[in-house]
Amino acid sequence: MSYDIDFWRYKEGVRLNHQKVYERLSNGHHVDGLETLPIPEITAAVKAAFSNWEHPDEETWDGGERGTFQIFTTPPFFRFDCYGMEDDGLDRLIEIAKSFGCPLYDPQAGKRHDGS
Repeated sequence: MSYDIDFWRYKEGVRLNHQKVYERLSNGHHVDGLETLPIPEITAAVKAAFSNWEHPDEETWDGGERGTFQIFTTPPFFRFDCYGMEDDGLDRLIEIAKSFGCPLYDPQAGKRHDGS
């Protein structure tokens, strides 16, 4: 089963329609009101957390039976496209994002997990 999990950070005092933000960001469009993220540092944290997974290219990690994921990034946004991932792997990705101040947006449920 495939599943995507998405992350961005609003500028102080900004709140927008999460679904519309998700759609625009997923299509590579700019959205005013978002912070620029430290994508190289986020990617480095993912590489460190999944260092025992195969990493055939810059976007893909393959954990065999534990699943596979790919990362898509733009300056204010990153998304993990997950395939057959176990919960502990998903939780690690969510925790990495949280450590950079980026709450989870789950487009499958239409919910952003930041209390809004």
